[in-house]
Amino acid sequence: MGIELLGVGKTYTSQAGVPPVRALDNVTLSVNSGEWLAVMGPSGSGKSTLVNLIGCLDSPTSGGIVVEGTDVGKLVPQALNRFRAETIGFIFQQFHLIPYLTALENVMLAQYFHSMTNEGQALEALQRVGLADRAGHLPARLSGGEQQRVCIARALINDPKVILADEPTGNLDAQNEEIVLRLLHELHRQGRTLVMVTHDPTVAQQADRRVDLSHGHIAAETVYVAVGACNSKVG
Repeated sequence: MGIELLGVGKTYTSQAGVPPVRALDNVTLSVNSGEWLAVMGPSGSGKSTLVNLIGCLDSPTSGGIVVEGTDVGKLVPQALNRFRAETIGFIFQQFHLIPYLTALENVMLAQYFHSMTNEGQALEALQRVGLADRAGHLPARLSGGEQQRVCIARALINDPKVILADEPTGNLDAQNEEIVLRLLHELHRQGRTLVMVTHDPTVAQQADRRVDLSHGHIAAETVYVAVGACNSKVG
C-alpha cells in the first residue's frame, strides 16, 4: 500500500495585503510500503509541509493523499485522529517532550491518545531504544541523544506502519547520530515505511531513495543501491 500523493498543493494565506505562499505545487509522489524515503531541499522548499500533510497534521489545498490504502481527505476529524494515532509515528528534531513528565510517562502519553495506557509496554519500548534505566528521568536530566531515543520509543508504542522523521539527527553529535540511525535501520528491517527529512546528504544515503524539493516541486530523485547511487533528474 504505502503512501500516494496525487497532485498535492498547499497554499498558506496570511493577513490582507500579503501574497499567499504556495509551499507545495502539484506534487505527485509514491512511497512503497516498507520503503525508506529521504527528503531534502533548502529552507522553504516544502519539506516539513510534505511531512505534515502525510502525517495528517495538515490538509492539502488541492490534490489527494492516500496512506496505507486510506484516502485521508475523506475522513472526518475524529476518524482522522484515530487513523493518525494507529498508523503513523512521529520523530521530531525538537523532541516535543513534556518537561514535567518522566521518559516513561512521555511514552505512555502516546498510548493515551490511542487507547489505554500500559506501563509495561511503554517500558518495553524504552528498553528497545536502550533507555530502560532512564525511565524515571525527566527530559532535563537526559542528553539530547537520549531525548531523541525517547521520541523514537514514543513513536513506536502504538506499532505504526509509517514513521515520519523530521530532521531526526539534526541536533545530535556524531555518536548519538549513529545510535539513532541504527534504530531507524532496525525499523526499516521490520518492514515499516519511513519518510525522513534531512539536510545531511550522508544521512540521506541511509535511505532507499531520496527526493529533492525546490520551491514546492520535486526537482530531483536519487535511488541508492548497494554499489553506489544512481541519479536521475526530473522536473
